Amino acid sequence: MTDADLVVEVAGAVATVVIRNPGRRNAMTPAMWRRLPVLLDGLEVDPAIRVVVLTGADGTFCAGADLGDLDELLAAGDGSIAVAAEERLATFAKPTVAAIQGACVGGGCQLAVACDLRIAAADARFGVPPARLGLVYPAPTTLRLSRLVGPSAAKHLLFTGELIDAERAMRIGLADEVLPGDELAARVATLTGTIAERSQLSVAAAKEIVDGRADEARMTWWHGQVRASGEAREGVAAFHERRAPRFGWTHP
Repeated sequence: MTDADLVVEVAGAVATVVIRNPGRRNAMTPAMWRRLPVLLDGLEVDPAIRVVVLTGADGTFCAGADLGDLDELLAAGDGSIAVAAEERLATFAKPTVAAIQGACVGGGCQLAVACDLRIAAADARFGVPPARLGLVYPAPTTLRLSRLVGPSAAKHLLFTGELIDAERAMRIGLADEVLPGDELAARVATLTGTIAERSQLSVAAAKEIVDGRADEARMTWWHGQVRASGEAREGVAAFHERRAPRFGWTHP
């Protein structure tokens, strides 16, 4: 393993992908951008994994793309390896949670926004710096940011390139929760444990619907899965029997 890499750690039904690039504040290299979709492909088809956490090593989430390799990232425009990795993360079939400490800037913010949920430590700082660098942020990335925080907040981040703190990030919808840094790991473990206990059929369907990826045919398929899987019967039976449900559905 090189110094710059993505490391997968598994605890029960939760896989954590750790961004690791010592000395570069966990900046993403081209090799790391290419590796992320491959890792996600494997985690998506692993029935033992129900939730994926994305985080950074050593108290920093990700300071962006490694600008030492800027030419490769710029060459393809909206078809860059960074956008491909972001899109794969955004369309990952299982729930994703970004656990954020320290810098979450540029490509790091791009990855965090592509996750379903963002839990931040109080020391987290968020920023989108293309205006500081003379870059044009990719259209898919810009639109995803705008859908999350709204057009005005997105424009403020994009026009100024300023860093914002975690509390402001939560006010505009860029972070879902903010808590002291020494409580972050425990909160993420509790949250992901809760999600992993729920019906993965319900969770996967909800993700597709909220993300606007479930058309009429897909909804027919989802309702068919409810009827065929027995998930609803198990959930209702567990409710009446006052016990934890034993949901067994996994994504085909």
